[in-house]
Amino acid sequence: MGHFGRHLVGGLLAGAAGTTALNTVTYLDMVVQGRGASSTPEQTVEAISERTGVAIPGDDDARSARTSGLGALTGIGAGLAAGAVYGALRGLGHRPGLLGGTAVSGLLAMLGGNVPMTALGVTDPRTWPASSWASDVVPHLAYGLVTAVTARAVERV
Repeated sequence: MGHFGRHLVGGLLAGAAGTTALNTVTYLDMVVQGRGASSTPEQTVEAISERTGVAIPGDDDARSARTSGLGALTGIGAGLAAGAVYGALRGLGHRPGLLGGTAVSGLLAMLGGNVPMTALGVTDPRTWPASSWASDVVPHLAYGLVTAVTARAVERV
């Protein structure tokens, strides 16, 4: 595997670690705030299903379970993709410090999750109250920090 490929794989690994951090911080926030999970991942899956004409099979319970699972998988996919892009950027010579890496990788993950939802009309970040922004930004900062640290560590191996 060449230089660029190693960075891409390292970015995927870093994105997996960052996704774990993002999910951990999100679930801790749910525990502390006593709030339920966001329904936007499932709404995004439903919007994609409607727009593509690809039905999610099963009775109501099975369809609901599949939609929930697909919603979670899209979040994992966004985290892995953001990590891969971050790794690719590092492979191309973009070497920010820890704060810059945290910001870049966190922003990539935030865009990967929020742009599709916004484009599909599931949510509109312009209307979010401060509490919703905090519930979105803080986990993505955790993602960014863990992704940046892990990408740097993987490169040393």
